[in-house]
Amino acid sequence: MNGTLTLVATPIGNLGDLSPRAVEALAGADLVCCEDTRRTGSLLKHVGVRAAELKRVDEHTEFEAIPAVLDRLSAGEQIVLVSDAGTPGVSDPGERLVSAAISADHEVTTIPGPVAAISALVASGLPTGRFVFEGFLARKGRARDEQVAAIAGERRTVVLYESPNRVAATLMLLAERCGADRRAVIARELTKLHEEFRRGTLAELATWAAGGVKGEVVLVIDGATDVAELEDAQLVERLSVARAGGASRRDAVDAVVAETGAKKRRVYELALNL
Repeated sequence: MNGTLTLVATPIGNLGDLSPRAVEALAGADLVCCEDTRRTGSLLKHVGVRAAELKRVDEHTEFEAIPAVLDRLSAGEQIVLVSDAGTPGVSDPGERLVSAAISADHEVTTIPGPVAAISALVASGLPTGRFVFEGFLARKGRARDEQVAAIAGERRTVVLYESPNRVAATLMLLAERCGADRRAVIARELTKLHEEFRRGTLAELATWAAGGVKGEVVLVIDGATDVAELEDAQLVERLSVARAGGASRRDAVDAVVAETGAKKRRVYELALNL
């Protein structure tokens, strides 16, 4: 009889957020896969659980660990997957292991709990009916430019994670591309002693963050407002100004898309004809 892979959400700060079902699953597991055995071991000790076995499965070891985990599932074992904090697979290891387990016809289930992105969203005061999660932005290069351009034109509320060391620079870039007056929220140190929600415009938050930010950070950004459809000639004029100012074709396209909300493919085709 096949075993089960259970994804268990763990606290993102307050240890009181570990659910009774989560404790039960951890206590009954034949194997607990985790990012850091010491950190997970401390959590288990706190709730009085002695795991049968802990196995490191992080971003560096997840792929290599998959065959052994699948073999143990085939032997009928109960395996729990946790991350250091929050729900595994959400900007944390787990996605590849889950996909492999499903492909091998093993049962996969979850015990829900804390997710920093959802906690920040629901307490942000921004629209929650439709939203998009971007995870961590790329650190540099074309991938980062494309993500920011997409956020600039996104009509839904945007949630993303960022390092406290990079959040000021990210907010400055977002204010430039999305508009300085676009509403946003910084959710910092969620569920911890120094939890803070700071609300304002992207420009205001960028100014505040320039003084230094500590702790885990979630950014929640209001969706773009509807903009009037611009004529091709108006878009070409903006592209020409950007190119005359020294911008590359790609940067000019990204800037115009961010400024106008026009479709990127349309702007790119116009740029090719300049």
